Amino acid sequence: MAEPEILFERLGHAGLVTLNRPSALNALSHGMIKALAGALEEWKYDPAIRLVIVRAKGRAFCAGGDIRAVYEAGRGAPDQTAFFHDEYRLNAAIKAYPKSYVALVDGYIMGGGAGIAVHGSHRVFAEKAIFSMPETGIGFFPDVGSSFFLSRMPHEIGLYCGLAAARLARGDALHAGVATHAAPAAAFDAIVAELAESADVDAVLARHAEAAPAETLGPLDATISAIFATGPVESILARLDVLEGPHAEWAARTAATIRGKSPTSLRVALRQIRAARELDFDDCIRLDWRIACTILDGHDFYEGVRAVLVDKDQSPRWNPATLDAVDPGLIEGHFVAPHDGDLPLP
Repeated sequence: MAEPEILFERLGHAGLVTLNRPSALNALSHGMIKALAGALEEWKYDPAIRLVIVRAKGRAFCAGGDIRAVYEAGRGAPDQTAFFHDEYRLNAAIKAYPKSYVALVDGYIMGGGAGIAVHGSHRVFAEKAIFSMPETGIGFFPDVGSSFFLSRMPHEIGLYCGLAAARLARGDALHAGVATHAAPAAAFDAIVAELAESADVDAVLARHAEAAPAETLGPLDATISAIFATGPVESILARLDVLEGPHAEWAARTAATIRGKSPTSLRVALRQIRAARELDFDDCIRLDWRIACTILDGHDFYEGVRAVLVDKDQSPRWNPATLDAVDPGLIEGHFVAPHDGDLPLP
């Protein structure tokens, strides 16, 4: 009999969650989402549980939601929107969780994986942790409430991550605010054991914390801010194209990366992340629902998943294929409530 995809146990005063789908890089299935939501709801009212710890088996914390399953369900399938309905409500529940919520992250943390970690109170990154929001490369957008924290990163780093799908190692993740602590992966078992017996989460994490300087950010901060602060995607690309000096190679690489993404997704993500600066978290999640419902009726999501995850030819045929061909009215349609209303949140 196969093991469950997600495991739950009580350990001292802690509710311990273990993502247990290592062969799929712990990608979140719909069943995992519903099971985690149920456990969190139960533990929220249990006085014996003081905190929640989330960890994972294998070489990834969580590579995102199981987008391939959504793709295979097909355009217009009921299960398709149900996945995001339940995922986004889970993200909102984690953000509002009344108890400490500690994510122990090693390996990839992408997309939906960020949604079940970054919204919690404490995010501990180990040596091999890599954060990314890669959705514009599959014709989607940075969802799971990520616009809330992306829009609040310093120096426009969040917009850089959202458009270019930049990968941040743990020092950069600390610098940007994605991680709250750095600790060695070898200490994770000890952290779990100590948290289960202690009421002072910060003290436990401080005992195991280690320095993790930024890998690429820091010297790039002012440049990222100047390039991504204003204007449409075309203006950002134009500034990248003419950048000279020590960061010229980074600029050329970033521009080439952005040009490979879905033009529609780029326009949506730029507007979304900038709008999120003025929104609270729940409104960011509601906006995600609006955008997702529209994108799931379009072309680029299915083409992006086909090219990256199914056929793996890495050659998506976007429609429209260029930024200047994207109809502004099409973008506007992503930001209005669907016919059956906004996402209801608990």
